[in-house]
Amino acid sequence: MKLAISMAETTLGQTSPNPVVGSVVVKNGEIVGMGAHLKAGEGHAEVNALKMAGDKAKGSDIYVTLEPCSHYGKTPPCSQALISSGVKKVHIATRDPNPLVAGRGIQQLRDAGIEVVVGELEEEARELNKHFFHFIQNGTPYVTLKTAVTLDGKTASASGDSKWITSEASRTDVHYDRHRHDAILVGVNTVIQDNPHLTTRLPQGGKNPIRIILDTYLRTPIHSHVVEDLESRTIIFTGSSVKEEQKKPYIDRGCEIVSLANERIGIRTVLKELGSRKIASLYVEGGSSVHSAFLEEKAFQEMVMYMAPKLVGGNAAFTSFGGKGFPTIAEGLEMEIAHLDRVGQDIKIIARPKREPL
Repeated sequence: MKLAISMAETTLGQTSPNPVVGSVVVKNGEIVGMGAHLKAGEGHAEVNALKMAGDKAKGSDIYVTLEPCSHYGKTPPCSQALISSGVKKVHIATRDPNPLVAGRGIQQLRDAGIEVVVGELEEEARELNKHFFHFIQNGTPYVTLKTAVTLDGKTASASGDSKWITSEASRTDVHYDRHRHDAILVGVNTVIQDNPHLTTRLPQGGKNPIRIILDTYLRTPIHSHVVEDLESRTIIFTGSSVKEEQKKPYIDRGCEIVSLANERIGIRTVLKELGSRKIASLYVEGGSSVHSAFLEEKAFQEMVMYMAPKLVGGNAAFTSFGGKGFPTIAEGLEMEIAHLDRVGQDIKIIARPKREPL
């Protein structure tokens, strides 16, 4: 199962809106087949592993990181492929929350007389598909807030200078995270000040996320990279006051303009709109005002902070979150540290909102 999880992990970022899945076929103590789901619409992990195993699949054990599908989608159900192959035992790391599956795959296998074991390395398997699980259960993308700060918590000096707070190693790590997410979001001020590409730049290439711009009054410069470079789709959210003639130059350049019903942009409305477009994960690289909007709505599942060994100081220097903030410490959002790693000379902290005890 560790091998199956490892294979699935290598496909993060390329299977959405489908989950990442790995599978290993074992017979007489030997691995006879391996497979991963590589892309939505293509063969599933179990089918790929069974193809490699061939006739050796009969009487074998198969390990799979997610419950086999039991319905016809773009591909036939994996549960039937497993039954037809003659495997004797199926090891499943975690059940699939998709209502189209949700235990049916397991039941079909058991009804066919196949022994099924569920829960091997379940926590690791659920972590692997956290984006998919959240999207399936909520219909909105899994939101990751990303920030880079100095030891004294500054994201930029008082002059607005922020290049570069973190090391090259951390900046490369950010591009891996961009590759793993369906979309990346910033506010219009970031576009005006930095003119970013918001693409993935890795030595071996990578998937460019869909670019999401929050721009109440449609102030995005028409010649900015996100409008003109065509390296990825760009969706600009505006308030209700933007006129149709303002939108036309952007639409002519391939941008999608989504004007919301209210003059102000509501974060949860944006997330519902993105969910309707099957965007399962969102990487937020906005400034302090955008981050504070997500914080005030408690509309995120994870925060990634890169902390660099630098000190900037200054009352006017920028921080990760702006706005009014919570009135008291007790009212603040309590977080749990999920991971703590060193990246180059920096510290990478992954934290998640603390869940209420069951």
